[in-house]
Amino acid sequence: MLEKVSKPDQEAVKKDYWAILNDVQAPPGEEAISVAQQRAQQFAETYRHSYPKAVDCLLSNLSALTAHLHFPVEHRERIRHSNLLERTFGESRRRVKVIGRLPGEHSCLSLVWAVLDRASLGWRGIDTSVVGIRRLQDLRRQLLGHRSCAPPAESPGPPR
Repeated sequence: MLEKVSKPDQEAVKKDYWAILNDVQAPPGEEAISVAQQRAQQFAETYRHSYPKAVDCLLSNLSALTAHLHFPVEHRERIRHSNLLERTFGESRRRVKVIGRLPGEHSCLSLVWAVLDRASLGWRGIDTSVVGIRRLQDLRRQLLGHRSCAPPAESPGPPR
C-alpha cells in the first residue's frame, strides 16, 4: 500500500494505517472487526482524494487484514504477522541449499519436521486464558462446521 503513496507522506500514512489494526480493545469477533472497519473508513475518508489506489488496496484486503481480530486479545500480536512461517520456510531453504539434493521423500520430511519442531519452541510463547480457550473452540467450530468439539453425549436407552 505504501508504494501507492508519495515518499513525503509515507510515514503519516503508515502511522494511520497501523492505527486501524493496533490496540483494538473490543471483544474478539465481529465487535473487534467492526471497530477496525470504522477506523478503516476514517482512513479512507482522510486519504481517498490524495491516494485512491492506496485506499482501494486497503479496503479490498480489509477482511484478510482483520482476520486476527477473531482470536483472543492475548494472541493477536503474535499471530498478526507471518514472521514465524517466513522464518520456517527460510530455514528449510537454507538447509536444503547446503545439502544440495535430498535423497528421498523420507529425508525431506525429516528435514521439514526438524525445522518445524525447532520453530515450534517459539510458538509456545502465547498465553491462554479460560476465555481465550473458549474463544478458540468457538472459532474451531465455526471454521470446521462442527456443532461441538466435545464428544457426543451418549443417547439414552429405550424408555422404561
